[in-house]
Amino acid sequence: MGNHAFTNRLIHETSPYLQQHAHNPVDWYPWCEEALEKARREDKPILLSVGYSACHWCHVMEQESFEDEAVAKVMNERFVCIKVDREERPDLDKIYQTAHQLLTQRPGGWPLNMFLTPDDHMPFFGGTYFPKTPKFGMPGFTEVLQRVADFYHKRRKEIVEQNNSLRDLFGRMQPSGPTPDAEISDSVLNEALAQLKQQFDPRHGGFGDAPKFPHPTSIEFCLRRWAHSVITDKPDNEARHIARFTLRAMASGGIYDQVGGGFCRYAVDEQWMIPHFEKMLYDNAQLLPLYADAFLAMGDKLFKRVAEETAEWVIREMQSPEGGYYSTLDADSEGHEGKFYVWTTEELKNLLNTDEWNVLEARYGLKGEPNFEGKWHLHVHAGRADIVDRLPYQETDIDALLASAHAKLFAAREKRVRPGRDEKILTSWNGLMIKGMARAGRLLGRQDFIASAERAMDFIRDRLWKDGRLLVTVKDGKAHLNAYLDDYAFLIDAGLELLQARWRQDEFAFIIELADCMLEHFEDRHHGGFYFTADDHEKLVHRPKPTGDDAIPSGNGMAALVLLRLGHLLGEANYLNAAERALKALHAVIAQYPSAHGSLLSAIEESLNPVQTIVLRGDQKDMAAWLARCRQYYAPRRLTVGIPNDATDLPGVLAERVPGASVTAYVCTGHACSAPVTSLAELESLLSQNEIQSKMGANGR
Repeated sequence: MGNHAFTNRLIHETSPYLQQHAHNPVDWYPWCEEALEKARREDKPILLSVGYSACHWCHVMEQESFEDEAVAKVMNERFVCIKVDREERPDLDKIYQTAHQLLTQRPGGWPLNMFLTPDDHMPFFGGTYFPKTPKFGMPGFTEVLQRVADFYHKRRKEIVEQNNSLRDLFGRMQPSGPTPDAEISDSVLNEALAQLKQQFDPRHGGFGDAPKFPHPTSIEFCLRRWAHSVITDKPDNEARHIARFTLRAMASGGIYDQVGGGFCRYAVDEQWMIPHFEKMLYDNAQLLPLYADAFLAMGDKLFKRVAEETAEWVIREMQSPEGGYYSTLDADSEGHEGKFYVWTTEELKNLLNTDEWNVLEARYGLKGEPNFEGKWHLHVHAGRADIVDRLPYQETDIDALLASAHAKLFAAREKRVRPGRDEKILTSWNGLMIKGMARAGRLLGRQDFIASAERAMDFIRDRLWKDGRLLVTVKDGKAHLNAYLDDYAFLIDAGLELLQARWRQDEFAFIIELADCMLEHFEDRHHGGFYFTADDHEKLVHRPKPTGDDAIPSGNGMAALVLLRLGHLLGEANYLNAAERALKALHAVIAQYPSAHGSLLSAIEESLNPVQTIVLRGDQKDMAAWLARCRQYYAPRRLTVGIPNDATDLPGVLAERVPGASVTAYVCTGHACSAPVTSLAELESLLSQNEIQSKMGANGR
């Protein structure tokens, strides 16, 4: 136990966040039966504290309160204290974040501190960050603890009444299933796009005001709607502008690491200038394929560069030697937020020669007062054309000088103390990143990205697939916790994307196993849709059926989308019917606020306009040109697999996609299939019907 004065039960956990609290004087428990039984036996309320390792205010609260012996004494005497990593236990986080919003009528966040009754674990009071001493208009944490404990012991009847009301609200929040006349219609697609157009910030890009989050599913939805509008001869250039302007603004902003690649979680200002400096795997996993798609759709080379730099950062800093992807990089280093990323003017001048400094200063606007706590955080202030107008350099000189300046900054930064890295490997987030890497690799012709995705998928199959079920997380050789809906849906999506990059039959069998397991254990067979937890999961106070996207896509949206794609690829009605049941069951909920349901909207779009599946059979080398043509242009509703001639025992209708004397393409849109295609020219005419380039010209992007 080293020289620590205190060590609690969190020392045995895999979560770095929980381990960070293992030497607090607080008698922390993980969420476990031992803790819940102790609370029941001693009739003490539970203090449930939820956070994650990269969370700045979680660190602040730990330093102020959880490391303070006087505060810890009150916590230990009056409560059973449970610490939860929201990334390992999103089931608990979803429930108690929802409860916080219902109880306080304010959005939650992290740290989340909720007080629960010991017998049924219902929350009766809560908040997010509490200061140790009164400030920011909030009482001190010790005072809060004393008041809550007294309230619990003296006013039980009020708590019981409130808990009953909350239980009723939980029940009413659950989608009740489709009405008899429920139909899936494009009205929610139109309404969602109208809402996003209203929410769009025309000056700085993105949606809404500060703090400003990327919202990748919303940007992707705008990109897909523009593509659909072009194909149907009603171009919606406003949707295109929203996507392109926002992607360019983020790529130029401080939310993007201009030196090392990769995106921070959000910007604290509306201009994308100053980020909250933590880097999350899931943000980058969604933005990576989005930038690759946008490059294919619009031909903007900035998007290609950002996608490539982001993927290179992931491989360099976020992929474990065994293949899985780590979870987060902390916002802080050496106790200060953003210290790893920011620069003084003197540092920059000392690192660079005069020409490099001149161009860097112009590029990033390094004049006047620094923009972050007396230092500079880089964001693009001027484009290359502007610099040419102001400085005596040609554009090629500027590119070369910026490249050499960035290389020097990167080398200098590599010598700094790095932010902490959460090295647990999460199945769901790995699913998102496997998809991102495979898609970017396939669209940008980067085999190293595809190889990275393949290594991660092999790791998940080897370490987190046990006895026909997925597990949530692994670290230090310990894999545990029963998986959630997101784990299954995201990994199926990843597998389908990876199969489009290269065919592996055992991997396809694995994807089918995942889909069957998801249907068996997560589907609501009575009302449609999917629960977040499995039917044999620990019984909690609420079993949510999440519909809206938050920082990651909705599990229901991704489940419906992958079942539609897998159903059409295999000709499997069971998958198609389950997807349709989900979309009908959730349609009324989506219609209440369509723009918050980006992933479900994509599933609705593919339900109304079914995916085009292309199955190629032939010699691997001969298929290369065919595969390249299938992925040449942006076609979001296309799924292409190249199956070599020697593949046998294929499932579903794939068994009917037999090899020919030369490469043969089997092209279907939904249930309608063309005759087998044996010439690239014939394939060309079929493909062009679903590509925006056929309407705009290849150079009309």
